[in-house]
Amino acid sequence: MVFAGGNGPNFSPLSFSLHVLRGRWFMFFASILIMAAAGGTYIFGIYSKDIKKNLGYDQQTLNTLSFFKDLGANVGILPGLINEVTPPWVVLLVGAGMNLAGYLMIYLSITGRTARPQVWLMCLYICIGANSQSFANTGALVTAVKNFPESRGVVLGLLKSFVGLSGAIYTQLYQALYGSDSESLVLLMAWLPAVISIIFVYTIRIIPYTHREGETKTFFKFLYISIALAAFLMVVIIVQNQLNFNHAEFSISATIVVLLVFFPIYVVTQEEMKTYRQNTQPVEPEKAITIVTVSDQTSQPDEITKPNTESEPNTNLGCLSVNGAFNPPARGEDYTIMQALFSVDMIILFLATICGIGGTLTAVDNMGQIGQSLGYPTKSINTFVSLVSIWNYAGRNVSGFFSEYVLERYKLPRPLMLTVILLFSCVGHILIAFGVNQGLYVASVIIGFCFGAQWPLLFAIISEIFGLKYYSTLYNFGAVASPVGSYILNVRITGHLYDKEARKQNTTGKKGDLTCLGVQCFKESFLIITIVTFIGALVSLILVWRTRNFYKGDIYAKFRDGQTVQVNKKVEVVSSGTDDCEGGELDRTKQKEKESAENQTTTTTD
Repeated sequence: MVFAGGNGPNFSPLSFSLHVLRGRWFMFFASILIMAAAGGTYIFGIYSKDIKKNLGYDQQTLNTLSFFKDLGANVGILPGLINEVTPPWVVLLVGAGMNLAGYLMIYLSITGRTARPQVWLMCLYICIGANSQSFANTGALVTAVKNFPESRGVVLGLLKSFVGLSGAIYTQLYQALYGSDSESLVLLMAWLPAVISIIFVYTIRIIPYTHREGETKTFFKFLYISIALAAFLMVVIIVQNQLNFNHAEFSISATIVVLLVFFPIYVVTQEEMKTYRQNTQPVEPEKAITIVTVSDQTSQPDEITKPNTESEPNTNLGCLSVNGAFNPPARGEDYTIMQALFSVDMIILFLATICGIGGTLTAVDNMGQIGQSLGYPTKSINTFVSLVSIWNYAGRNVSGFFSEYVLERYKLPRPLMLTVILLFSCVGHILIAFGVNQGLYVASVIIGFCFGAQWPLLFAIISEIFGLKYYSTLYNFGAVASPVGSYILNVRITGHLYDKEARKQNTTGKKGDLTCLGVQCFKESFLIITIVTFIGALVSLILVWRTRNFYKGDIYAKFRDGQTVQVNKKVEVVSSGTDDCEGGELDRTKQKEKESAENQTTTTTD
């Protein structure tokens, strides 16, 4: 039982319950629930046909709407900046309001409950609704990374994997609640994420970090639960496409999904019981880092909590002026916002992401139309969308856990795995381009896996190279590459070429009849996407070469006990957040010279 061994003389059920609710692991559990409800943008393929039919859009207009969806979901500079100066609960509340407003207006529009909106207004609705995902990511995911800095790859993989599963979760819930009415799916997307964010609005917060052994084992327990959830979803999706489920059967499957989503609370209770016992029994005080100045040993050493996880919001937004932007610190140190944005490493990563995520996102958003053009039945098209969601989950988990493993074990640069993923995604694009018989099943698996795998890698690389101090803003800047790539590859290329081919086939002369059938509908566009993705893989190899020496070292050393770190007065000024620009002007060599001259060291004491 969870409480086995907990009923000692110092055990109080009320005290323990409060301890759980205030604990780091319950905060992670709340982040899981928020992420599991934050992936509504990935099921656009299910309700996009209702938008196209009810509002009379052609494919390029629909793809334009899809672009604004991606723009809202990934342009999170605003929530990033807000999170720099406010607690996470402010970001979550704003996001909940935007989610409800945006998707509710879309629902009212496609069901005819309001006057038919103009295209620009629909684009605004979906951009606002989708932008709430950026607020959820910034409020919950970024906070979780700061609370578990030594396991950031694993944290990113797990939380992003639940975002990937959310599409399949939504499908089960809306079929149980609303039947086959896909229009009502938009209504579910409007209220569910808002309610969850409001419930856990005060649970998501920065908790001062303390290194603990066995952290990775706990994350593996969460992984096993998520695998069970993904496996159940895959099995039930296959069965549902073979058999005709009634409402009661959909309700049963949805109930099991909800139970599996909430099952991590068991792991949370177990882990918090361990810390509760330690807090209620006399134990040795934990190690803390102290700074000792050799030249002035008469003064008391200054104790600091390690590392700086920004328990207080920044009031100085990373020195947004360009002064010092071209003199960044060493990789792994805290860059200012402008230093990171003007960094060659960030530019390379941004270009590779435009090519990679832009191509896979185009395939995800057009999966319904691709299946229709190749003659697949409606059941199979729904299967493709669900497979993308499941393998999106798998890609996020594999890239998070496996890249962390090879980094720790073999010191392989994390960008190298990004290169491999981009090359692998080219296989899926080629299968779509040539319309291989039954190949869309395999293509949906590859595309879903590669699309999901790129996100944890992108965000982990940003946190490792540019530091965590301004991670809220830099995280969201990295995500901007997605809508840029989507606009170029999806709207300007894929949508344009699809409509061009559809007009050739439109022998009836009907103005609104722009449905395209056959391999030629997407062949040329996905050949272009394949070439662009391959170029992105080559670009990412440049980052692999540039960061090879950085990843050979222990990049998480400063987060562990027993670590000696060189510091100097100039660096201390930078870490206080009062003089970011001037601190950034010292390169690594000058820092070491000053450290040696001033003879200051950091030691660890009990």
